[in-house]
Amino acid sequence: MVRSDSSLLKVAVLRGGIGQEREVSLESGRCVAEALRAGGMEVVTSDIRPDDLSVLDRDDIDVFFLALHGQFGEDGRLQQVLEDRELVYTGCGPEASRLAFDKMASKPLFAQAHVEVAPAIELELGVDRDMLERRLRDLGTRLVVKPVRQGSSVGVYIVDSPDAAAARAIAVYEEFGDCMIERFIAGREITVGVLDRQTLPVIEIRSKTGFYDYHAKYIDERTEYLFDTIRDTQIVARASRAALACFDALGCRGFARVDFIVADDGGLYALEVNTIPGFTTHSLLPKAAARIGVSMTELCVRIVRMAFSRKSSAAKH
Repeated sequence: MVRSDSSLLKVAVLRGGIGQEREVSLESGRCVAEALRAGGMEVVTSDIRPDDLSVLDRDDIDVFFLALHGQFGEDGRLQQVLEDRELVYTGCGPEASRLAFDKMASKPLFAQAHVEVAPAIELELGVDRDMLERRLRDLGTRLVVKPVRQGSSVGVYIVDSPDAAAARAIAVYEEFGDCMIERFIAGREITVGVLDRQTLPVIEIRSKTGFYDYHAKYIDERTEYLFDTIRDTQIVARASRAALACFDALGCRGFARVDFIVADDGGLYALEVNTIPGFTTHSLLPKAAARIGVSMTELCVRIVRMAFSRKSSAAKH
């Protein structure tokens, strides 16, 4: 059942899930549900899992709002289930989600869109340790080791030598099942939100430890999120253009958040696209939307209506 009036929509907020970002997802879902209710929508919430998709069987739901982060949320699997069932849901489709979640798969697409990326290699199963170290020397001395398919900086390490990177990479691979190592780019971390093809104000992220890891994101109250600190208007303009270029390169739709490093030499390097960024009171997409006068309620309602209108447009054709 699809209603003709989007103000009367019934929305199921999907949250929690099975990923390592489960607790953040639960809070995102709570905040989204609260915002949608404030916007006059009828809302139910569901802690969805691959072995419990019962909420998808309900025929009274008009739109499913995905507030899941990480595995079975951003990796395209749930999106494919929703597509197969011809259900209306928020955010990117299965392929864009899969590409964005896979940091090695997204890199060449960013590069093809003329956005710089840090050189990287992916750890292959059974690779010789000495050979790995030799390959890493070509990347530089300071390196970043991270899982290929995780979010929220889970499992990310900065190391200062190829041999340390090799040892850490093997450990990360054993824990997560995949691993990549990329050149460390010294500079300032920024993020640019995209909402309905409009780029939002640039936010600079400053961690007090110098590393924006999981602790800095969700626990350390000293982490700063700052507007208007990038004084060079050309860099700001480039970041906005690059964010939209990355968004389009992956085939994203609706909304996303694109993370960059502004290098000390002025270079702009794309890190990743977050297809379901956080929706907590501390999250960056809501902060950037608020900067241009879009409240959390308006943000969430607009996202729902974008999904609803996409389905309505498809029905007309």
